[in-house]
Amino acid sequence: MNKDSYSYHRFLDEAGDTTFFGKGKIPVIGNEGSSCCFILGMLKINEPLDEVRKKVIELQQAIAENSYFNGVPSIEKKKAAYGYFFHAKDDLPEVRKMAFDLIRNIDCSFEAVVGRKIPELYEKKHNGKEAEFYADMLSHLLKNKLNAYERLVLNISHRSKCTSHTNLQKGLMKAVHRANSISPEKANSCTVVFNVQQPTTEPLLNISDYFCWAIQRVFERGETRYYDYISEQVAMVQDIYDFEKWESGRNYYNRKRKLSSDNCLKNNK
Repeated sequence: MNKDSYSYHRFLDEAGDTTFFGKGKIPVIGNEGSSCCFILGMLKINEPLDEVRKKVIELQQAIAENSYFNGVPSIEKKKAAYGYFFHAKDDLPEVRKMAFDLIRNIDCSFEAVVGRKIPELYEKKHNGKEAEFYADMLSHLLKNKLNAYERLVLNISHRSKCTSHTNLQKGLMKAVHRANSISPEKANSCTVVFNVQQPTTEPLLNISDYFCWAIQRVFERGETRYYDYISEQVAMVQDIYDFEKWESGRNYYNRKRKLSSDNCLKNNK
């Protein structure tokens, strides 16, 4: 891989689910097994990708071979199927600490959009389809990038119908429209390539997963310790459907204006 390819490669993963309704179309948002929001995040690495990929693989191998973790179901299952890889939701606390320490030593930045699960909005704006919900969120994640770069390769974690080429193109077209609305005087000449991958075969997606998970803990539980640990690398979080703060722009968070336990959605019900 070209040594400066990190300048145009991004790595996208998500946290949460897109389940809005249970049987009888009864809302189940926030219930056991259904998150309050869905998060889509994008990682930018500012150093040669192969070197970072090697660091992730070496740590994963060290954990898989460490006798301290022998017999741990979440590790043994992956080793038997396709080899151990990081997944914050399933990883042990000790493993998470190792992964977060690795992330803190990587020159990278992360941006995320948070989509609150609002049934009325889902039905009206997204036609009750999770693929359209995903495409809308993708457009918000990309809208400020299209007039800033000539080329972007988006390495995206596979997610059923949401990451079909057709749906990704739909999200891109929405992003183009939003980019033109923001800066109509600028020509959108960015070439975007979608590269849908599995987190089992692209280690750099595992880093994006960890960032998403840390942000999800804030919005779902009001737990900030993981986010706080890597918050200097989180360049932007947009709570896109926080309409109370939308007009003032206070639904954006960054290194100066950070997330807190006040962002917990369960506290705002």
